[in-house]
Amino acid sequence: MFSLHVDTGRALRGGQIQVVHTVLGLRAIGQRAAVVAHPDGELIKRLSEGTDVIPLAPTHEVDLAAAWRLSRVIRQLGPDVVHAHDPHAVAMVATALSIASPVPPVPFVAARRLDFRMARNSFSRWKYGQVDCFIASSKSIRERLIHDGIPRRKIAVVHEGVEVERIEQLTPANVHAEFYLPTHAPIVGNVAALVPHKGHQCLIAAASIVVREVPDARFVIVGEGETRRVLEHQIRHLHLERHVFLAGHRVDALELTKGFDMFAISSIIEGMCTPLVDAMAAGKASVATDVGGVSEVVTNGETGFLVPSRDSRMMAQKLVRLLKNESLRTQMGRAAQARAREHFTVEKMVEATAAVYRSLAAGTANRVAAG
Repeated sequence: MFSLHVDTGRALRGGQIQVVHTVLGLRAIGQRAAVVAHPDGELIKRLSEGTDVIPLAPTHEVDLAAAWRLSRVIRQLGPDVVHAHDPHAVAMVATALSIASPVPPVPFVAARRLDFRMARNSFSRWKYGQVDCFIASSKSIRERLIHDGIPRRKIAVVHEGVEVERIEQLTPANVHAEFYLPTHAPIVGNVAALVPHKGHQCLIAAASIVVREVPDARFVIVGEGETRRVLEHQIRHLHLERHVFLAGHRVDALELTKGFDMFAISSIIEGMCTPLVDAMAAGKASVATDVGGVSEVVTNGETGFLVPSRDSRMMAQKLVRLLKNESLRTQMGRAAQARAREHFTVEKMVEATAAVYRSLAAGTANRVAAG
């Protein structure tokens, strides 16, 4: 099986990390996997240079020149399946396949990782109409796709995977030393891009309530993005400069996660939230908003607590409960790690993805034979 993966993002966020896991995982089980990625993006830097890494990205959603170049790549390489990993990639692949018109048709897979509604304009309807199978990272995303008009038979749920064994073996960062925090201060960690749908304002509002009951508590938010100035203003307004720290983008995010005492996610919209799964693999109890596929990850009351979105008081209440009860944190952290090991490994994700490819390839072969 030979799969061609297309991702147009510049940054290395959760989606791009899943592309890395998928490509390297497929290669590890003996399958060929090539990648089309942004020439100036972080993804292309992460993957080995060579004939199976092609620098190419559109300048906008309907970039006919980029699609034509991709059509030539598809003709030259002859993949068994093409897998688009973001909406712009879906547009480029749909257009490229229309130009190339390979015979027999090449199965077209689209990843869907966020619980956003699909755009309803005519081009969006056309490009998604070309997709043979959507791989949704959670059941909630599957239901969103169905609500947006995608037939259930065209959707496969494949939970994202993390490197559980590697995370278990990592040496935790000394977070106290890194951020000059009091030695015995309990640390609540968060790893997420600073963008509106991650809901950091709710987490910071919860922190202002938490520190009244646990004055030593500290919050470290790892990530960068467009809402930084708004969050910095909120931190100053609530006089939390000594309690909440915006750490920016960190290459050692996993080591920091292992150094946290617990984890918190305050998203308003979410797919599955791989940083949350990373924290589970690191043995951390969590408090997370019950949105998207988060309830498929966190077992409420066992591996952590689920709270309503935008409810800073309820979030604070659960954070305080864990901060004041170290034995409960440890118990939930162990259960979280066991759940990550059982359900959310890269190996399970790769095998499930490969199974989707096999099913699509078999369907194409059957149609050719029947024709």
